[in-house]
Amino acid sequence: MASSESSSPLVPPLLPVLAIPLFFILLLQTQSNASYVSSPHTHTQTQTQTQTLIILPLKAQKLPQQQPSSRKLTFHHNVTLTISLTVGTPPQNVTMVLDTGSELSWLHCNKLSNLNSIFNPLLSSSYTPTPCTSSLCTTPTRDFPIPVSCDPNNLCHVIISYADSSSIEGNLATDTFFIGGSAQPASVFGCMDTGYSSNTDEDSKTTGLMGMNRGSLSFVTQLGLPKFSYCISAVDSSGVLLLGAAAATFSWLGPLHYTPLVKTTTSLPYFDRVAYTVQLEGIKVSEKLLPLPKSVFVPDHTGSGQTMVDSGTQFTFLLGSVYTALKNEFALQTKGVLTVLDDANFVFEGAMDLCFRVPGSWASLPAVPAVSMVFSGAEMRVSGERLLYKVGDVAKGSNDSVYCFTFGNSDLLGIEAYVIGHHHQQNVWMEFDLVNSRVGFTDTRCDLASQRLRIAP
Repeated sequence: MASSESSSPLVPPLLPVLAIPLFFILLLQTQSNASYVSSPHTHTQTQTQTQTLIILPLKAQKLPQQQPSSRKLTFHHNVTLTISLTVGTPPQNVTMVLDTGSELSWLHCNKLSNLNSIFNPLLSSSYTPTPCTSSLCTTPTRDFPIPVSCDPNNLCHVIISYADSSSIEGNLATDTFFIGGSAQPASVFGCMDTGYSSNTDEDSKTTGLMGMNRGSLSFVTQLGLPKFSYCISAVDSSGVLLLGAAAATFSWLGPLHYTPLVKTTTSLPYFDRVAYTVQLEGIKVSEKLLPLPKSVFVPDHTGSGQTMVDSGTQFTFLLGSVYTALKNEFALQTKGVLTVLDDANFVFEGAMDLCFRVPGSWASLPAVPAVSMVFSGAEMRVSGERLLYKVGDVAKGSNDSVYCFTFGNSDLLGIEAYVIGHHHQQNVWMEFDLVNSRVGFTDTRCDLASQRLRIAP
């Protein structure tokens, strides 16, 4: 979920580097009706070279919960990926969307009519609003395309807008964030008290957003993380998030395939320089490479056409010409297997117009050709149920269902980029390596993460 100048459909002084990498084992929950874009166990400590790894076992929990201890983190998947933690003194429970497409983390700080989850800064003795004179308020950042201003109390006022026409505003501030029981004082975030959202159902379940891109105000930068990883399962709603290094030490994981991050020193109007940008070079359906020139995947002189890995977006969106080529080839290769929905006006999520009518008599979906995204040095293969998403029934009283192709047309959203959403990252171990400036991934069984890491159920 990047800001409006980036491609995602939604949307400080550095803290000391953690003395030891913290690893959070987080389970996922799925709510299938969403239409959008535990008891602690003994800690397991593993020695690897000179690093000590702390593994925190957890169970998935539905919100709202009983008061959890600060060591319990809940990570669940209900279209957005959210993490539960505590903030303030004394700690208050918050739930934040994990978003690699955004920089500034923020919390809802005022009780709005459509929100059930907020952070109350008046109850936190460690909460400190940022004055207008602070360098935090005067230093430009990607998340502030709208210039910051002073409110009547001479506090730093910020506005963040997103490409889905939603926006949020409030004061820049600092407070203590508790991550796995480790206090991170003076963490910079936005304490937002006014906003408009196109997805109130989602907002009612979350307190805010955790920015995880490479910007100076992001959570990643403030914690000084060398890398972080996550793995999202679509099978039993389990998963894992790791903050820190050493994922390569897990022998069961297998080798990761890396693709370098694309960077530019030139400021371009449509290029997000702090996003996790990789170079898409082609797309294959089954083993057939789409007949497209590589130039269509390269950002132009304005920065339009970058490829971002974004955990804050659900599906994957491609520029119009590439999407059309992929849609036509997938429809051709599934002809006789799937029946295209005969409704020209049906466009799921405003950008996904290849949908199919699936008879209710089918016990399961038929096999369909895989789609592979070819990057510089690596490929990401999307297959099976990740390619078709059930969006509802054909009509009331009908047993037939509608399934839509999980790639969309970014042109229809007014987005000038390729965006790889978290739906296509399911059962893929994703590693964001800040030190070596690269993204690594490999197919794996994310639902087995707890077993592999020897975490009791």
